[in-house]
Amino acid sequence: MKNNLRLLRKSRGYTQIALQMKTGIEQSLLSKYETGERVPPTETLLILADFYNVSIDYILRRTDDPKISRL
Repeated sequence: MKNNLRLLRKSRGYTQIALQMKTGIEQSLLSKYETGERVPPTETLLILADFYNVSIDYILRRTDDPKISRL
């Protein structure tokens, strides 16, 4: 799975360790999510989308628009 997680993290100046401290998601898992070795579960996607203030679809590259669409 290709995703925008590494791009989001680096664009905000976080290391994986710093992101772990902010979100509680283990660094080893963050690494696997970024490389596509593992797919983050929905709960983790929600945490990351909220943290970065982007849509889950943007993280998963289903859209190029990071804005969250609320109905």
